[in-house]
Amino acid sequence: IPGYGDSPPVEMVVTAQGRRTFLDHVLQELGMQRPVLVSPSMSGRFALPFLLAHGDRLAGFVPIAPVGTKDYTAEQYQGVQTPTLILYGDRDTRLAPQALQNLQHLPEHRVAVLPGAGHACYLDKPEDFHRVLLGFLRQLK
Repeated sequence: IPGYGDSPPVEMVVTAQGRRTFLDHVLQELGMQRPVLVSPSMSGRFALPFLLAHGDRLAGFVPIAPVGTKDYTAEQYQGVQTPTLILYGDRDTRLAPQALQNLQHLPEHRVAVLPGAGHACYLDKPEDFHRVLLGFLRQLK
C-alpha cells in the first residue's frame, strides 16, 4: 500500500478520493473485470472509498478488520449491494468489533469468525481462512 511500511509516500493517496482513484487505476492496469476485493487492515483506507463509489464493479468484497470503517455512515453502507464476507479472528478484540459494527450495515453481508485467530487471521489460521474464503467465492454469481 503506498505510503505504508517501507513504500515511498504518494501524494495522490492523501485523500479518500485519491485512494479510490489509485485503486481504480490499479484494477484498470491489471485488466480486472468484476474482481473480488480482499481488504485486510490498512488497505481499508483504499477499499472502502472504492466500495462506496464503485461497489457495482466488484463481484464481491472481503473486509478483514479494515481500518476506516467509522468514516462512513450507516446510510452510505446501506446503498452498497456488493456481496460481502465480513471476516475476522475472534482474538482481534480492538479493530474487528468496530469494523463489524459499521460493516454490518452492508445489506448483502455475511459474517465469518475464525476461532483462535488474531488481527492477521489469514496468517494465524490459513487453512480455516482459505476454506471460508473459497466457500464465499463459490457462491458468487
